[in-house]
Amino acid sequence: MHELTWVQLVVADTGGSNVSAWALFFEASGVVLLVLLLLIAASIGTWFIVGYKWLALRRANQQSRRFHDVFWQSKRLDSIYQQAEALPHSPVSKVFQAGYVELRKLKGREGEETMSQQLGGIENVERALRRAMSAEINQMERLMPFLATVGATAPFVGLFGTVWGIMLAFMEIAAMGQAGIDVVSGPIAEALIATAIGLVAAIPAVIAFNFFNARIRGLAVEMENFSSDFLNIVKRHFFK
Repeated sequence: MHELTWVQLVVADTGGSNVSAWALFFEASGVVLLVLLLLIAASIGTWFIVGYKWLALRRANQQSRRFHDVFWQSKRLDSIYQQAEALPHSPVSKVFQAGYVELRKLKGREGEETMSQQLGGIENVERALRRAMSAEINQMERLMPFLATVGATAPFVGLFGTVWGIMLAFMEIAAMGQAGIDVVSGPIAEALIATAIGLVAAIPAVIAFNFFNARIRGLAVEMENFSSDFLNIVKRHFFK
């Protein structure tokens, strides 16, 4: 009599109706088990990043709205700067601080510069704003490549585990010399669990990537609009 696997024994004992996904998982071995562990690790990493990015972007949005209120209600840039320091998670606040620091350097040399040098000073402020924007966007996009990678590759990794498991199942069936549904169903189900876990890992990663990417683009547009407004204010009031 041929030796039965643990899953096949469970199927036989329960009338073939109550084999759980956990039973299939614990029965896996070799390459299929390695694929399953890799996908589970990717899924855990995805959910950790989802929680972290959701909190970080939520805080960035809240503090940016608060900064906008402060900026448009205040009349002195030094007062705005002091309040902006209390909003360290706002990317718009960071952009303002970078522009203000550069502007303060230029105003310290006021009266010593020609018109062309003053125009170059405006360009320095603009460059400082752009550098701050790039730094904030890079900061917000941290860990996003992981979500993109999991979303793009997890289904294929799961499919690889399934193909490998099915190949081994058919090799086992050929060695046993039997091909009935009771012989085929257990190994095939064990192999298909890899594709299922691959999809479970990939779908949240894709949804989260698209959601967070939209939020980051929104904050990038906010920073761009604020930079334009800030430069217009600086040109009108400081470089007449």
